[in-house]
Amino acid sequence: MQIHFISDLHLCADRPALTAVFERYLAGPARGAQALYILGDLFEYWAGDDDLDDPLNTHVAAQLAALAAVGCRIYFMPGNRDFLLGADFARRAHLEILPEPTLVPLGDTSALLCHGDSLCTDDLAYQAFRQQVRNPAWQVQFLGQPLATRKQIIAGVRMQSEAAKSGKAAAIMDVNAEAVAALLRQHGFPRLIHGHTHRPAEHRVDVDGHTCERWVLADWQGNQGEVLIWADGTLRRARLE
Repeated sequence: MQIHFISDLHLCADRPALTAVFERYLAGPARGAQALYILGDLFEYWAGDDDLDDPLNTHVAAQLAALAAVGCRIYFMPGNRDFLLGADFARRAHLEILPEPTLVPLGDTSALLCHGDSLCTDDLAYQAFRQQVRNPAWQVQFLGQPLATRKQIIAGVRMQSEAAKSGKAAAIMDVNAEAVAALLRQHGFPRLIHGHTHRPAEHRVDVDGHTCERWVLADWQGNQGEVLIWADGTLRRARLE
């Protein structure tokens, strides 16, 4: 039995080579998995489910549905780029949207899944923005605007975000150790799997006398991706091209 974890693909029309890597993965290695967990930022941005007729969005949903049709259960946890992805896309893609965080069984142990941005608590400006856009009232107001207007707003926010990153210390954009410890403590010291930081690694975290694993998923770039695979009681990384 295999369980797969991926995140931070940032699929968009400007990156066809990366979309092709995802297609090959779904048609190949993913078909050996009992379950696939996508832990956020599948898309570079998501303006709302009324953008489902966009060719890329339609294509990705169809490819995911094809994987689900062969028996792989697909789970999606919203990221900081696609937190507006909703029930219409979920139905089209035949996937289930998970709350954050979510605790899942992994062999004889448990794994706590999250996108990862909530753990970057040193970035106060980003956390304030995150709190605003995750507010249901804000989302209703935003989604009530025309799709074209939403896309313009998102493009502006993305430009501002990139500009802001250039002025921030790298450590500020990584997870906060105490935030990680608090999350692990709250959920019984499980294994933690997350993305967002684009710093793939395996960490050992000591919390209250418990040694926990923290696995950071890789972001996908150019014509390469990576999947974290649970099989035979262990986790391993597999490169995708």
